Amino acid sequence: MYEGILPLWKEKGMTSHDCVFKLRKILKMKRIGHTGTLDPSVEGVLPICLGQATKVSEYIMNEGKTYIATVSIGISTTTEDADGEVVNKDETEKYFSRDQILKVLKELTGEIVQTPPMYSAVKVNGKKLYEYAREGKIVDRPSRNVTIYNLRLLDENPEFLGENVQFSIEISCSKGTYIRTLAVQIGELLGYPAHMSTLVRTASGSFTKDQCLTLEQVNKVSESGCLNDSIFPVKYALQSWPSVEITAENDKSIANGQVINAHPLLEKNEKIIYTKNSIPKAVYIKHPTKNDMMKPEKMFSTEKGD
Repeated sequence: MYEGILPLWKEKGMTSHDCVFKLRKILKMKRIGHTGTLDPSVEGVLPICLGQATKVSEYIMNEGKTYIATVSIGISTTTEDADGEVVNKDETEKYFSRDQILKVLKELTGEIVQTPPMYSAVKVNGKKLYEYAREGKIVDRPSRNVTIYNLRLLDENPEFLGENVQFSIEISCSKGTYIRTLAVQIGELLGYPAHMSTLVRTASGSFTKDQCLTLEQVNKVSESGCLNDSIFPVKYALQSWPSVEITAENDKSIANGQVINAHPLLEKNEKIIYTKNSIPKAVYIKHPTKNDMMKPEKMFSTEKGD
């Protein structure tokens, strides 16, 4: 039985659920979860939580992501990516200077507003948007604020011209950002229809491409008995918050998941991690109704959390 976080390189043509299904067979264990869906046409970093680590999957999902995308100017699609049907096509000759594109990228850096595409898993009235889209229905979608931490033009061309102009960008962004919608927004600011033609996720939180294994590599390494060398401990997903060693005085209370007096560290931190011999045992947060008290948000029962 494995415990911890396995950074997986999801290959094209597979859903995130497909990856979990295959890993359950390879690792011969059921308690496996992914940390947010990647579309089948997208490849990239997909941290997989094993055993007790499934309890911290939401923390990993809430962290920022980094992508490399190709923006295609001149064509818009139903899905805002290359998989959708063409909605609008502008075949005129286009010209953009490098400075024009850089100005647009700067305008879209920081906090921006996005409306989720119809072909997305966002729920409206208990039903996923893509289910409405498949029925040919368009419904009002709630806009959301997301943060683009960094938006970098990767192509070094001084100018971009042609009927269908393409360029690559690197995006560091918050949870919930739709890169395909960002591509459409770039097109809008340049004055043309646009879509995202390719996408690769190069980082998810603190996990990067260099740390990842493909499913084939996981299979080979697990057969060799060395997979634990590629699995990160639970505490790796908790490093954003301060940790405190459990004492003899509070050991029993924390082990039982009791509400206890708030630790001073919670004044400036959203959570604190209680550890025993440096192994995470509980995540505590401020109590919502009891002043100067705190309660457990997560409890870890295994000794394999280090």
